[in-house]
Amino acid sequence: MTTPFFTYEKPKVIQALRYHFISRVEIKWMMAAVNIFAILSAALFFFKKISPLAFLMSSTLWFIMMIAFWYVLPKMIYNKSETFRDTFKATLGESFFRIENNQNNRSWQWNEFSTWLESPHFFHLYFNNRSFFLIPKSAFPDGAEHEARRILQQRIKK
Repeated sequence: MTTPFFTYEKPKVIQALRYHFISRVEIKWMMAAVNIFAILSAALFFFKKISPLAFLMSSTLWFIMMIAFWYVLPKMIYNKSETFRDTFKATLGESFFRIENNQNNRSWQWNEFSTWLESPHFFHLYFNNRSFFLIPKSAFPDGAEHEARRILQQRIKK
């Protein structure tokens, strides 16, 4: 199955990058730890066991972490990557995935992908925990998104 040429929409890419960060296991654990720390410091502050400065520091840590994962990191990655400013065509074959633009093309066998993930506007094809490729669902003509999902389910372990 071949898509028509597609481009990336910045707000949707930013949302997909947020989804990527929040879905990582290590980020979930870190967020849980920081939230528990913030709740514990709030309780200790309420019972006057810690100073207001300690409570303020834990709250600041929480805000910094949320701002970093929600705003700073996705925008940094978007701005650094030339990929999101180019036009592509994707081909999902029975044994390969190919991406091409006006200058070049690149193919991967399906076994080179470790997993895939679906977010509201994209399919995320992961090579490893940190390296992935985004395919916009809007790139698929009517009805073809379901066929793409079927190919991904068959070819890449989730």
